[in-house]
Amino acid sequence: MSKSDPIYKVIFFNQGQVYEVYARQIFQSEIWGFLEVEEFVFGERTQVVVDPSEEKLKAQFEGVIRSFLPMHSIIRIDEVERLGTAKISEAKGGNVMPFPMPMPDRKG
Repeated sequence: MSKSDPIYKVIFFNQGQVYEVYARQIFQSEIWGFLEVEEFVFGERTQVVVDPSEEKLKAQFEGVIRSFLPMHSIIRIDEVERLGTAKISEAKGGNVMPFPMPMPDRKG
């Protein structure tokens, strides 16, 4: 893969689960407090064994052009050299929680 064609692994909380997805475009949204994720990438069906978690994610993001993720739900973003397996896992009741974000003061 060329350096001009990066792939990003995005790990985030969503409704009590941890999502791990891969995308080609990630940037700060014009909507305050959100990150935009575009061009989701999923593995090809060349293997005999199919991961049901990846298939669920693929179906969930089918037809999605862009996702807006709240900043406080993001756990980690990595630029990776190669595509991994997208997955959903249950959030463990550990001591890692999303960082609370203050609401902007709307006083003029």
